[in-house]
Amino acid sequence: MPTTYINFHAPINPHTAQNLMTVIAQKLGTGTDHFYILFSTPGGEVQSGIALYNYLRAVPAQLTMHNMGNVDSIGNAIFLAANNRLACAHSTFMFHGVGFDIKNVRVEEKIARELLQGILADHKRIGDIIVARTTIDDRGARQLFREARTKDADAALASGIIQNIADANIPAGSDIVSFVFNP
Repeated sequence: MPTTYINFHAPINPHTAQNLMTVIAQKLGTGTDHFYILFSTPGGEVQSGIALYNYLRAVPAQLTMHNMGNVDSIGNAIFLAANNRLACAHSTFMFHGVGFDIKNVRVEEKIARELLQGILADHKRIGDIIVARTTIDDRGARQLFREARTKDADAALASGIIQNIADANIPAGSDIVSFVFNP
């Protein structure tokens, strides 16, 4: 079974998500039927993360995600796209609620309601993924958003985020793709 190892250590945004999707599409065309993603992210944009999650769920190949350090924020939804999920012993998973930054913007009631509805919709989408792909229930997912929780590898194993704690092991001669993004 041809395996491609992908080293992805970057924030989630349209550029990084599209690059990952493009590499996977290209490698599928050359016969890769297993993607092993060495994954670490500080999180990023919810819309790009949900699109990447849905893309990874659609990929007609085996998918393994391995937390190499930190999987934070929307990165958790992306990580959960894989059926095979691992973490290094010193890895963490950080969960928090959706937010946004506003600079020099006047917010009136109509805009405030729209912003709140967007946050609640994003919480629901991410929460639904967590509930569907782990042993965390709806109440537990909502609590993760409210309390900004960080789980270590042992807690991730106990809650079904991962199936095993293990060091990454890339066999000699493997097909490896590494991304380098400009800051």
